[in-house]
Order: sequence, then structure tokens, then C-alpha cells
Amino acid sequence: MPELPEVETVRRGLAPAMEGAVIETAHVNRPDLRWPFPERMADRLAGQRVTRLRRRSKYILADLAGGETLIVHLGMSGRMTVSGVRLGRFHVDHPAPAKHDHVVLEMEGGARITFNDPRRFGAMDLAATDRLDAHRLLRGIGPEPLGNGFDEAYLVERLRGRMVPVKTALLDQKIVAGLGNIYVCEVLHRAGIDPRRKAGRISAARVAGLVPIIRVVLEEAIASGGSSLKDYRQADGAMGYFQHGFRVYDRAGAACPTQGCDGVVERIVQSGRSTFHCPRCQR
Repeated sequence: MPELPEVETVRRGLAPAMEGAVIETAHVNRPDLRWPFPERMADRLAGQRVTRLRRRSKYILADLAGGETLIVHLGMSGRMTVSGVRLGRFHVDHPAPAKHDHVVLEMEGGARITFNDPRRFGAMDLAATDRLDAHRLLRGIGPEPLGNGFDEAYLVERLRGRMVPVKTALLDQKIVAGLGNIYVCEVLHRAGIDPRRKAGRISAARVAGLVPIIRVVLEEAIASGGSSLKDYRQADGAMGYFQHGFRVYDRAGAACPTQGCDGVVERIVQSGRSTFHCPRCQR
């Protein structure tokens, strides 16, 4: 599932074609994805100007001039791509319609935004912009890890006394928004912390040290266009390339890249998810 860097990369790719532009027509080609679409979604989108395109956790939010916000979650295999505009040095032509193009937005100026989702685990909804924080998909989400609300004191306080593995705690969206399996594995390896350690038994100094590492890993991943492992693509259809710099994720059996460590990356399972770590230098 796309994590914060992938969703942020898609948002940045869509923004030039969507922000400030009017959705001339909306085509909704099925009644649902993971959940039913909101009533009259196509009619409610048509004619609306996108005043702002932003991200909250793993959701893309398109604020509309009429007072509603389109909420988009990519799910396991969803892609939002833009065509009919110039991206960088190249003009991206409209592709032929594809089987899993479930929602298509025709923007003023000729751009087309296509939501394609073969597995249909994605989601879209419309909600009042001024009540968005109370929406069932968004309420209770923790601070953004790249924002001012996420700092050392906050994380130390939230992890104090928690007797769950530190990896589980960092995946909790109520503690910090947008982190997923890939980036938590990478963060804990850089921090030298065993993903199985109880969060509340890690010293405050080491917990505080996670904050700058989380930010650096996410910023590096965004700069790389995210990680493409299976379905994820950027808004122009290109693959991300942060996966080429993974230190431990999906590298079971490889030598640990930490300087001076002679360990080997191992894969374990935590709460049904694969965790990759070095048992030698992560303690």
C-alpha cells in the first residue's frame, strides 16, 4: 500500500493540473470501490474549481470551491495519473481507456485525471471541508511527521509506557500519520533499534532520536519519487526509485549495510506483516 512518500509524490504530480482548475466533467464508471461512492458524485464534482490539493496521512484531499472536499485513498493498487498536459520536457498524451479506469476527471485546459484501481481497495468520498477532521477516515489521525506538531517531546510522551513492539507503535496512525511498513523498517534500522523491543522500554533519548531519522527517510523517499514495488506509479506513470536504496526492507539474506557490522538482514513476521532488520546491530 502506498505510504506517505508515495501519496505526497502523487499529490505533487497532480497539483499543476488540478489546483486552481475547474473539473469540467466527471465520469464515475462503477458504483463503488472499497466502499460505495457518495451519492451523485459525478454531478457534485462537475463544474467545481479545485482550490487546493493537499495530503493528510495517506489521503489526497482536493478542496472544492463549493465547500466540499474530495477524499482519495489509493488502496493497494490505485493510481492517479494525469495526461493531456506537459510534464517536464514531455507532453503526456491521453492513453486509451483501460479496463480499471473507475473515475475520470476532465479538467479545464485539457488535462485528464484518471483513477485506475485493478483490485478496487481504493476509496473516494466527498465531505464538507469545514468538518473534514471529523470524517470517519480522518478523525483521530496523529500529527504529520514532517510538520511542526511532530517533535521529540511529543513522541517520547506518546511512547512512554507502551508495551507493544516499537514497530507496531510507529505504524499506529493515531500516534504519527502516514508511516507504513517499508519506512518504519528503514527508520528502525538507521536508528539501530530492534523492531521487537517494547516501545515503553526504549530510553527517552533513543525515542527522541527517531524523530530526525523519520524526517530524513521520508524526505529522501519523496525526493526519489517514492518506492515502486508492485503497482505504485507517480502521476506521470513513472516508477519511484527509493527502493534501490533500501537498507533492509525486502533484503533478507543480504549483508547489513551498516559500516562495521557483519550481520545479515533477516525477515520476521510481526502482526502478519514482514519486518526486515539486522539482529546484529539493531538492539
